[in-house]
Amino acid sequence: MPELSELPFRVISAEEVLAQVAADRAACVDMVRRGYLAHDDLESVVPHSGFLRFPHRESDRIISLPSYLGGEFDVAGIKWIASFPGNTEQGIPRASAALLLNDCTNGYPFGCLEASIISATRTAASAVLAAETLSGSRETTSIGFIGTGLIADHVRRFFRDLDWEVGGYRLFDLDPTAAEKFAGLLAEDGAEEVEIVDCPEDAFGADMVVLTTVAGRPHLHDPALLEHNPVVLHVSLRDLGPELIRNSFNITDDVAHAVREQTSLHLTEQADGHREFVHGTLGELLNGKIERAEDRATIFSPFGLGALDLAVGKWVHERVTAAAGGTAIPGFFTGAAG
Repeated sequence: MPELSELPFRVISAEEVLAQVAADRAACVDMVRRGYLAHDDLESVVPHSGFLRFPHRESDRIISLPSYLGGEFDVAGIKWIASFPGNTEQGIPRASAALLLNDCTNGYPFGCLEASIISATRTAASAVLAAETLSGSRETTSIGFIGTGLIADHVRRFFRDLDWEVGGYRLFDLDPTAAEKFAGLLAEDGAEEVEIVDCPEDAFGADMVVLTTVAGRPHLHDPALLEHNPVVLHVSLRDLGPELIRNSFNITDDVAHAVREQTSLHLTEQADGHREFVHGTLGELLNGKIERAEDRATIFSPFGLGALDLAVGKWVHERVTAAAGGTAIPGFFTGAAG
């Protein structure tokens, strides 16, 4: 058993995390894929997320996501992520987060990583993995983005770096300036057909729709939006009314996690008295246990498993450590016992 002074502890900054992610987004998607497979094989422990809310401040919250990811990963940890929407008015991002990684042989934490990027990475990688799994390819005639903020930008980068062939884009954001900025980024990526639309419903003309809003309750209710059977990546979880959910092919990452906290799936369960409208998980699709129904729209509603943050976070930690990066803190635990 090593001395306490010999136990490693390394702090990894946002800049270092982003450098690893940007250098190999395909590897990030693979980490998420392998994390989903381990979760579906019951090699994970993922308690329900804890929501810390504040009196008289309904929009602000901090969420804890403890988890263990076994199999090839064998790592435990917790992500502590805050969402303060008012931050954007002060010129700083809405979300901030840290990820703590624990050694499963002795329980000691060995790394602390800036995790807003890890969280956005696993969210975007999960969405793009679902897009490929559900469509069976890396091409689509069009993508509609509803919400063109930070998470949408991460999704855009994953589509780009995984060499998706996209015919065109439809964009909607409550902030026209944000939509225009996003259109400019797509143009820099080489997109030739980019249209900014006047309402979110217009973005549903695309074959694939990505929802990355901060909506707290459903604002889309017309079943006709799904008549052309699109693939909908419902990343923000609370945009769609039960009218759209109940007749679609619904996939999530973990049913018990996703059908709670007033998500669109949860509201549909409350309205219908059951959750039979949820057809399975992405892990089950990847393992070949279920197949996509082709005769209706498909909606992927990922609640966001803490185990996936561990998969990406451990991969980043290993790469940064191998390059002697991060900030090692010798003797961090010295004196902890007395």
